[in-house]
Amino acid sequence: MPPLPSELAYVPFVSVEHMMGLVHHIGIEKVLIELAAEIEADFKRWELFDKTPRVASHSEVGVIELMPTSDGEMYGFKYVNGHPKNTKEGLQTVTAFGLLADVNSGYPKLLSEMTVLTALRTAATSAMAAKHLVPKGATTMAMIGNGAQSEFQCLAFKAICGIDTVRLYDIDPAATAKCARNLQGQGLTVVPCKTGEESMEGAQIITTCTADKQCATILTDNMIGEGVHINAIGGDCPGKTELHRDILLRSSIFVEYPEQTWVEGEIQQLDKDHEITELWQVITGQTAGRRSDKEITLFDSVGFAIEDFSALRYISKAIVGTTFFTQLDMLADPDDPRDLFGMLERSKG
Repeated sequence: MPPLPSELAYVPFVSVEHMMGLVHHIGIEKVLIELAAEIEADFKRWELFDKTPRVASHSEVGVIELMPTSDGEMYGFKYVNGHPKNTKEGLQTVTAFGLLADVNSGYPKLLSEMTVLTALRTAATSAMAAKHLVPKGATTMAMIGNGAQSEFQCLAFKAICGIDTVRLYDIDPAATAKCARNLQGQGLTVVPCKTGEESMEGAQIITTCTADKQCATILTDNMIGEGVHINAIGGDCPGKTELHRDILLRSSIFVEYPEQTWVEGEIQQLDKDHEITELWQVITGQTAGRRSDKEITLFDSVGFAIEDFSALRYISKAIVGTTFFTQLDMLADPDDPRDLFGMLERSKG
């Protein structure tokens, strides 16, 4: 039975407080595992989705983006910014919110904060991709860049890929101390390091996640030995990279959506005819992931709208039967759909 018109006027809203409560209610590692499964399921039906590079508005200090997609039944978008200078001003580098809507009616079905949710979905996507790309028996990850995303990445790789040790490095020792403190009691051996080179000692997985909007060289070619998996997630706009070009030339490169990654990812350093593999093709079994123990695999991740769609859909199901949302009176609902003005007039009281 379809909902009554009065019910259609309300849209569930998940605030930051709700999101944090929901994560604690479910358990963060379970959330990461379930999110990764939701994202992987959507990658398996990749060809059904509308796909477009995100719509970006760049400035000298950052970027504001819209990330839309649809699977033909539901439509979703995320608003997200990236402003590295915010940290020095006591603000978040990244903030976001998102919306899920019914394609049939166009009515919104969920409005949610996505600052916390983006951190969760980014970590879940990294670990989901790594399942197909990491060397067998990987137990140790170097986490280079210990900002807002770092703990989520470490816990996702623990929950989904089975790592037990993380080696932390950041140019700001306070960030490393923060990350190490937050990971206490989470079931990981945590090793703070003083250099990037030190952090990679014994690591089979290397995750880079730095914020500066510049072509940086976080990893140089001589730092990378054979057989490792690199999870490069810091690149997210033109002119921002973390890896030396020579590393890319030695690696098997996997991306989300090439049309976006060529503009924003590490591969913006390469010629357009360079061979890359779309991750969905690995997940569906159309092509292989890691092919040998000596191969260097690189997930050049910039984040894509389908991952946000998956995350919003996961949250829309997870809040059912809970108190972790508020009903917003967000949609006009006149008795006669053609009489919006009359509804306004009658509201005078």
